Amino acid sequence: MKVLIINGPNLNLLGTREPEIYGTVSMETYLDSLKSEFRAHELSYYQSNIEGELINRLQQDDFDAVVINPGAFTHYSYAIADCLKNIRKPKVEVHISNIYKREEFRQKSVTAANTDAVLSGFGMDGYRLAILSLK
Repeated sequence: MKVLIINGPNLNLLGTREPEIYGTVSMETYLDSLKSEFRAHELSYYQSNIEGELINRLQQDDFDAVVINPGAFTHYSYAIADCLKNIRKPKVEVHISNIYKREEFRQKSVTAANTDAVLSGFGMDGYRLAILSLK
C-alpha cells in the first residue's frame, strides 16, 4: 500500500517547535522509524506551509491512502476540506496534541468530516496508529 503522509504549516519545525506540546523528535527521524516498522508499505512524505501546495499534492492521486495533519489549516481551510471530500481513498486526520485541550479555536476541525477517522493527542505515535488503521 502506498501511503502519503502529509503535514501542513509549521510542522516542518517538529523537534524544535514547542517541544512541550510537540516533542523533541523531528518528522524526518520519526519517518525513518515508520519506514522501518511498515516495510510492506511504501511511505511518502510531503510538508508545506502553503495551502495550495498541499491541495496540489493531494490531487496528484499517486497513493492508496492518506494520513494528514493539516496543522492550523485544520481549523479554517474549506479548500483542503473540499479536496479531501473528493478523494475516494482511506484518509486519517492526525493531530499530535489533543486539540480538545488547547485553545478554543483549535477545538474545531473543518477537515475531519471529510476523513474516515481522527487521531488526536497520541503525540507522534498518532501517525503510526493511523497507518495501522488503514486497510
